[in-house]
Amino acid sequence: MESPIKHRENDRMGMFYMEGEKGTIAELTYTKNSEGVITIDHTEVKRQYEGQGKATELVAAAVHFARNNNLKIEPLCPFAEVMFDRYSEYSDVRA
Repeated sequence: MESPIKHRENDRMGMFYMEGEKGTIAELTYTKNSEGVITIDHTEVKRQYEGQGKATELVAAAVHFARNNNLKIEPLCPFAEVMFDRYSEYSDVRA
């Protein structure tokens, strides 16, 4: 079953997430500073949904969001850092 990526944020922080029948199944959280940099600090997928590419989809959604909003990303979370190292096409938004 395909889970659409949802997004919510306020002035200082936000999250991209996917929901299943019993709540959130995957999430990526970030903080945002006044210089236009969002810092991805956490990515998590519920155990039964691991290995399905959901965390990779969340990082891609964050990159898309950054590009559309003229933001840069600091991938502090180890998973996000690996994704930024693996995909050179994300270098345009890396802080």
